[in-house]
Amino acid sequence: MSTRPELKIIEKPFGKANGIACDLYTLTNAKGMSMSVTNYGGIVTALSAPDKNGNFADVALGYGDVESYVRNNPYFGAIIGRYGNRIANATFTLEGVKYNLAANNGLNNLHGGTKGFDKVVWGVKERKAADSVGLELSYISKDGEEGFPGTLKATIVYWLTNANEFKIEYSAITDKTTVVNLTQHSYFNLAGEGSGDILNHEVMLNADRYTPVNENLITTGELASVKKTPMDFTTATKVGERINADFAQLKFGNGYDHNWVINQKSPGRMTLAATVREPKTGRFMEVFTTEPGVQLYCGNFLDGTAIGKSGKPYAFRNGLCLETQHFPDSPNRPEFPSVALKPGATYKTTTVFKFSAR
Repeated sequence: MSTRPELKIIEKPFGKANGIACDLYTLTNAKGMSMSVTNYGGIVTALSAPDKNGNFADVALGYGDVESYVRNNPYFGAIIGRYGNRIANATFTLEGVKYNLAANNGLNNLHGGTKGFDKVVWGVKERKAADSVGLELSYISKDGEEGFPGTLKATIVYWLTNANEFKIEYSAITDKTTVVNLTQHSYFNLAGEGSGDILNHEVMLNADRYTPVNENLITTGELASVKKTPMDFTTATKVGERINADFAQLKFGNGYDHNWVINQKSPGRMTLAATVREPKTGRFMEVFTTEPGVQLYCGNFLDGTAIGKSGKPYAFRNGLCLETQHFPDSPNRPEFPSVALKPGATYKTTTVFKFSAR
């Protein structure tokens, strides 16, 4: 009798978010890898990946119930929108009209505002293909929600493939010109969630340039070379090797919290953006994307107050994020690739997190 895993999705209740009943969907592929997702915020609550000995561990930081996400969530595993990252002074001008947003990060707008896409309940449809199982998540953001113009219909499909890939397909349409920058905010610890810091993780970023920030973590507009700086990850480097260097950018971000400019041969082409390896377990993660940028964030604001699903506190630098994106503050930076979406056009991007061991 075969015990080989099969492609499947199991649904169960996950508690209530602000009075709304939420569900948890666990996707499993034919190799035994699994991923759990709740319709609250499109949050990936767990993701198991094999190590060099074939042993699986959950490598995504998160909670065991939806109420914990409502109470205290530094964006663990969530869909971010309408606009991922920061918009300076919580304002932008589009087609001659000035729009005011919530200043929820000092003077700036962060990750869509007070109630971004990470805090709404998404519609869910289960999807199946020959080599993958998926969830199609949908949400309609009304004109003026969080200050953004246009009614935006967003659809995001999460796939778990038999190649041990977590694939994300983003799409959106609008009835009025708006700005869109969707991303996924999973925190990874390839040694296993709750196992300590990520300073020994070896990171490669396929990027010769990055977008420096000021003391308010707002981009200056410059595309600066990483050469001869602690921002150079063009060859795999341990996160902790230079994170505390005497370098202004690292002091502004309390470590790495910056956008790198991916070396793309042409805009929108699927490109390797990053790799991460955890040396003890051999777990290896590759990030491919059609997006022009990727934000490396190393959990610099985690402080131990979040108690994870295994009962362990998530302390300083206990997880890292690789958020594929358009550049921060692009609505105020005409020199950056445009984030404007017009009626009749479709916003489309794809990102893949591929897991293996080496």
